[in-house]
Amino acid sequence: MSLLEIEGLTHSFGDTLLYKNAELSLNKGEHIGIVGQNGTGKSTLIKVCTEQIIPDQGRISWQPKITVGYLDQYAKINRDVTINTFLKSAFSNLYKIEEETIKLYEKGALGCMESLSQAARYQEELERKGFYSIDTSIQQVSSGLGLSAIGLERSIDQISGGQRAKVILAKLLLEKPDVLLLDEPTNFLDREHIAWLSEYLSGLERAFLVVSHDFKFLDRITNRICDIDNKIITKYHGTYSEFLGKKTLLREDYIRQYTAQQKEIKKTEEFIRKNIAGRKSKMARGRQKQLDRMDKIQSLNLKEIRPNFHFPELPLTNGDHLSVSNLAVGYQTSVLSHIDFGMKGGKKAVITGFNGIGKSTLLKTLMGQIQPKDGVYRFSDQVKVGYFEQDLLWEDEGKTPIEVVSDANPVLTGKEVREHLARNGISSKHTMQPMGTLSGGEQAKVKLCLLSLVPCNFLILDEPTNHLDAQAKDSLRSALIHFTGTVLIVSHEEAFYCDWIDQIIKIEK
Repeated sequence: MSLLEIEGLTHSFGDTLLYKNAELSLNKGEHIGIVGQNGTGKSTLIKVCTEQIIPDQGRISWQPKITVGYLDQYAKINRDVTINTFLKSAFSNLYKIEEETIKLYEKGALGCMESLSQAARYQEELERKGFYSIDTSIQQVSSGLGLSAIGLERSIDQISGGQRAKVILAKLLLEKPDVLLLDEPTNFLDREHIAWLSEYLSGLERAFLVVSHDFKFLDRITNRICDIDNKIITKYHGTYSEFLGKKTLLREDYIRQYTAQQKEIKKTEEFIRKNIAGRKSKMARGRQKQLDRMDKIQSLNLKEIRPNFHFPELPLTNGDHLSVSNLAVGYQTSVLSHIDFGMKGGKKAVITGFNGIGKSTLLKTLMGQIQPKDGVYRFSDQVKVGYFEQDLLWEDEGKTPIEVVSDANPVLTGKEVREHLARNGISSKHTMQPMGTLSGGEQAKVKLCLLSLVPCNFLILDEPTNHLDAQAKDSLRSALIHFTGTVLIVSHEEAFYCDWIDQIIKIEK
């Protein structure tokens, strides 16, 4: 029996049909990567599996007594405890058994032999489940995900959102459920931590489903690929690279069969039209019956939504556009200090440093959202900044992309708003959906659309590729290469920026 069986899955968001009579099975030992364009329903599929979303139709059946662990990066957790205390809560059941064991040994010391026997059985269970190596396990996972560098005795209330996501992931790995459901687990990880997670997941005997736009990561960890395309879910055996080759061949074969059948249908319809009222009418009616009974191949929607990002530019000079001197940034206390760098007009720089060190805090300070703790920074008078913030937050999640863009740009007509959204890769159906129902990738495209409507000569972008699919990443990369203004970007994807950046600003403690 499969660990998970999905049958007859049909689900829509508004007028957008995500799946139609789709199927998927998850078997023991399968490491499945879920892929597809932005907006096809990858994250929704994970939420269907966890019953956060009830589909319009279909059966979702888990094998009885299976434990399922879901990575919810935005889950509410107790922020008053330390990281170490929170991670130890992954073993709460074992700590309860230990408490019971101690009580049983105390009873045994008073002469109760039955208590001693039960205590021995409990102690064997603790040894079997690794209770006496909990600290070692916590240290291994914490080191692999970069939490040891933060300090396990730090309060969760004192760490960044990205670091909290790491803490949640670490606890999930320590719990060792039978099945892992991971939605974009690498979004808040640095390269070395992605490498550790890749090795950890690829060595797991347990099954998992993972959504990721990091295709190198998928190539390392998967032995199956679940592709959501044309409202159906197709499961491929092999790695992500092998899937790409197989899908291309299967699609080409499907198109050949469809084209051949369409030719035959047209030929038959022409024969029927010419002969339905003539001497061959009986034969024509027979052909019509054959045509009615034909198992017709459905046409593929071959039109992929490829955004064409473009950032309108204002004039600039080659002088200093930004100077930062002895800057300290943070909220209650400084998380970074003694920051010094400068940027000249037209130059492109990336800020690097381990996740949670304060890169986003630095950008928010430069944008005036947070007051600096010390030091100074200055943009030249000529600079007009365009800013992309990584958090997907909206004043009203019930508004549609059309309403969001129209509110920000009231001079645009409805037709112009739709054209801008389409150019940035938002389908006509998604333009009418509430923002809160869109995927992370679709929301990121709306933010990029807003950015593209305000001419500037200095772009500041905080992890803009986190939720984007391959086509959108390629388009954004091309747009930034062709943008003649100044660019300052935070990104953990070296492959995205490595060949067009002029300057690397490495942030270290």
